[in-house]
Amino acid sequence: MHKIGLIGGTFDRFHSGHLSLIEAGLSNCENLQVWITNDELARSKDRRIQSWPERESDLIDATLEHSSRISTHQLDDKFGPSLNSIEASAIICTTETMQGCLEINSLRGKDGFLPLDIISVDRVISWDGSPISSSRIRDGKIDREGKPWIPELFRISDPIMTLEVESKLKEPFGELIEGPEEDISVAALEAISRIVESTKFSGPLIAVGDVTVLAFQNSGRPADIAIVDGQTKREEWRGSKDIDFSLYDNLLECNSPAGSLTRSLLKSCECSISSWMQKEESSIIRVVGEEDLSPLLLHPLAPIGSVVLYGQPGRGLVIRWCDEESKIRCRNLLRGFSKG
Repeated sequence: MHKIGLIGGTFDRFHSGHLSLIEAGLSNCENLQVWITNDELARSKDRRIQSWPERESDLIDATLEHSSRISTHQLDDKFGPSLNSIEASAIICTTETMQGCLEINSLRGKDGFLPLDIISVDRVISWDGSPISSSRIRDGKIDREGKPWIPELFRISDPIMTLEVESKLKEPFGELIEGPEEDISVAALEAISRIVESTKFSGPLIAVGDVTVLAFQNSGRPADIAIVDGQTKREEWRGSKDIDFSLYDNLLECNSPAGSLTRSLLKSCECSISSWMQKEESSIIRVVGEEDLSPLLLHPLAPIGSVVLYGQPGRGLVIRWCDEESKIRCRNLLRGFSKG
């Protein structure tokens, strides 16, 4: 048993893989020093990464029962104390970061320090066979335990909304930006201003509904992903003919009757988000049926830092940032659907 072991990393959105790493360290060391990358270094990789205090707090909360054996520290460079620590005798890593530990021991040897015992841990695998990682969580692929955001039922059937879910959907979900009903572009311009100014936004901007999609088009900032069905308030809308489909890189078509969420719609949503993330291509989805329930799929699928907007008849636009909270709420609602 080592007296002190070292662990270093970003520890963004503390997940099952992080916990596995720390548990391996605790199994081999009396005490652990956990060095958490500072904000400047972390956000140079991805500005969606949580602040240092948030990351430290999540780690402490998740390892509370071992608090007497774990200390947290700020990591301000690549190596931290690992090159010249004489109190630590072990370093814990994943198989992916093993090379960095070998480099540390090489540099320690050149400076006359004993090598650290390298304790390597296999990465924890998520539901789809790929390792759990903070980047995959930020990209909306998995939750912190490696589980999917979309329930399996939606991949094998076309589930139908229940009365219980319908009642819950009446609860506010997002921030209302008020504007005149006759010109929703006023609210759209205000929404664009808020989105552009926000440090949270990393895209895509997702607009749901013909009126909303046209409003962003007329405001000079078409949505990155648009979903339309040719209707407003469940009636055919003349303004739909003014939507310029040529503004989008991809046109996707699907079927989704009122009150249901089909595999056809799910596939279109997945394709549009994938196209934006991989190639920054915009997409417009034309739904035969209704697109009203599509945000319940879009929030679970979209990356953290994206934003979903839809119209609120007679009042303006609703804006809802995509974060873990929105994903959890939508997944819980999806679990309330019945098999189609």
